[in-house]
Amino acid sequence: MLHSLHKFSLFMASKPQRLHQVAENNFQGSAKRVRTMATSTAIEPAMKDAFTGYAEYLNDLNDKRERVVKASRDITMNSKKVIFQVHRMSKFNKVEVLEKAEKDLAAVTDQYVSRLVKELQGTDFWKLRRAYSPGIQEYVEAATFCCFCKNGTLLELDEINKTLLPLNDPSLHPLQINVLDYLLGLADLTGELMRLAIGRISDGELEFAEKICKFVRDIYRELTLVAPLMDDNSDMKTKMDVMLQSVMKIENACFSVHVRGSEYIPLLGTDDPSSFLVGVPDIEL
Repeated sequence: MLHSLHKFSLFMASKPQRLHQVAENNFQGSAKRVRTMATSTAIEPAMKDAFTGYAEYLNDLNDKRERVVKASRDITMNSKKVIFQVHRMSKFNKVEVLEKAEKDLAAVTDQYVSRLVKELQGTDFWKLRRAYSPGIQEYVEAATFCCFCKNGTLLELDEINKTLLPLNDPSLHPLQINVLDYLLGLADLTGELMRLAIGRISDGELEFAEKICKFVRDIYRELTLVAPLMDDNSDMKTKMDVMLQSVMKIENACFSVHVRGSEYIPLLGTDDPSSFLVGVPDIEL
């Protein structure tokens, strides 16, 4: 009995201390919750402002992308018109046709490429590259096509970018065509040169067709060295296969003229039913 009373007295003696510890722990927990709530209340407006800024940035970027896509489509459509104009060339109207093509190309630069430049200058061009790359490739194709038909030379990337500098604001980082889009446009050029070469053979301009053949072959050879170093996601692999087909078509056409049509060369480009043109459908094109 005495032992039980002693234990009870010890319990009662320690109870105030325990109650004090519990009260203290509850107070500390309450203080932590108050501080946490206060901190959370302070963070919420800052977080809201940050995500509002992110939303505005993404909306502006999407709007810009839509405008860039529209500008790229206009560049593509009008660059194709320049290419079609060059294909109207013959040995009788070469000067007039190329002058018209150059004026049309200058109009594409001033009216449509300039709009793209205004949208992209001073920004990270790679963010929107997929939006404007098709138009730039077509523009490169048209510009290099005109240059070769006029001068027989390749229009280099630096020369194209120099023509774009006057379109840029001097205070901003200028839009420049990148190497990848230039090479992809150059790969497409070979297809147009193949069509031109076949047309020149029909008109009897065999020397010009052979010049085209050598030029396309040189481009293909150089690109075979560059293509393996390019990104696997690029379109160059597909374009290289098409380019090889173009080279083979030009070579076959030129070879057929030399082997099968030497006696008909003076009649090339005429309407004579007995001319070499009768045998052209047999050429593997």
